[in-house]
Amino acid sequence: MNEGLKQVSFAKLPANVKLLGAASLLNDIASEMIFPLMPMFLLGLPGGSKTYLGLIEGVADSVASLLKLWSGAWSDRAGWRKGFVVFGYGVTALVRPLSGVARLPWHLFAVRISDRIGKGVRTSPRDALIADSTDPAIRGRAFGFHQAMDHLGAAVGPLLATLFLLFWPNHVRTLFLLTIIPGLAVVALLVFGLKDVPAKQPPPEHLKLTLKPFGWKFRLYLVALFTFTLGNSSDAFLLLRAQERGVPQAYLPLLWCAFHIVKSASNLLAGKATDWLGPKPMLIAGWALFSAIYLAFALAVTGWQVWLIFLTYGFVYSLTEPASKAMVTRLGPSERKGLAFGWFNFAIGVAALPASLVCGWLYQNFGALAAFGWGAILAAIAALLLLFIPVTKRSGDEL
Repeated sequence: MNEGLKQVSFAKLPANVKLLGAASLLNDIASEMIFPLMPMFLLGLPGGSKTYLGLIEGVADSVASLLKLWSGAWSDRAGWRKGFVVFGYGVTALVRPLSGVARLPWHLFAVRISDRIGKGVRTSPRDALIADSTDPAIRGRAFGFHQAMDHLGAAVGPLLATLFLLFWPNHVRTLFLLTIIPGLAVVALLVFGLKDVPAKQPPPEHLKLTLKPFGWKFRLYLVALFTFTLGNSSDAFLLLRAQERGVPQAYLPLLWCAFHIVKSASNLLAGKATDWLGPKPMLIAGWALFSAIYLAFALAVTGWQVWLIFLTYGFVYSLTEPASKAMVTRLGPSERKGLAFGWFNFAIGVAALPASLVCGWLYQNFGALAAFGWGAILAAIAALLLLFIPVTKRSGDEL
């Protein structure tokens, strides 16, 4: 079995996986042209604050989480997933550039909410389609490839933003508006290239947003995910921390670019390791190291330290991404992949609102050590919870 896994190449990844990877590449080029600049852009608007930043990020992700649960379950019921994916990316492509015309914090709030609606509709059906399209033996690799392409786009986006601002330093709003170009390219790619995979079992007769099809192992996994995410606030706070420790604003996109290059490269390796070792040990190691990294962010005193911690954080991040999704396919029934990924994304998303709100409030009132220390404690607790979930090394849906 292990020898067979070693011989699998990326050329054997299904066309849908490669196409969805390309879509994520383009989509993240657009989104990450904006994201590194958004915190300071918000703080420059009348009424903008760290607390408001936490409100925007938290509410937006929580709204998305509700839709991820519904869209995953409905894609199971419908027996097709492409329409959800195309619609979700289309909404994001159209509303994201409107950040360029925002004049007040609530304008950014409205854009961000609309953007996350698109993400909520597409994410669970997309993840389920990747699983549907891929042999169980290489699902860790498939999810790793998808995340690698996602992060590659997230590296290219800030680099393009930096180059643009070097030539037109006072045209941040124009940069935001230009993100419509890669966004529309994503929609065209999916409309003409993505294929649905016929269901192997009859779809459920009724749409039920229930945990009844899942056993205690999957439910405990959701508890662990919720606990971890409750301390994993928006990375926007890490960018603010970087600037506080001496990283100039002009270099923030480059820092964000380097961060995602590390995430992209290490996700390819982490996907292979997940197939070989199994997702559980990867997650435990990733969440434990995340705890240490968050403490390091709180204790950093210079800009070069922030650069080093950020790059290490990119590697740690990749340990968890393919593994966390591979765990879903291990613990959930094969005929309810959409619902399983819906609950997976729901558990993450519903914790995002309090996570960012609490971090913003702690940061504003008690400083970085309180904010990032809170996240470190919860990550350690989540890693301990995973120890109680028995998971074998076999790849398949039967678990």
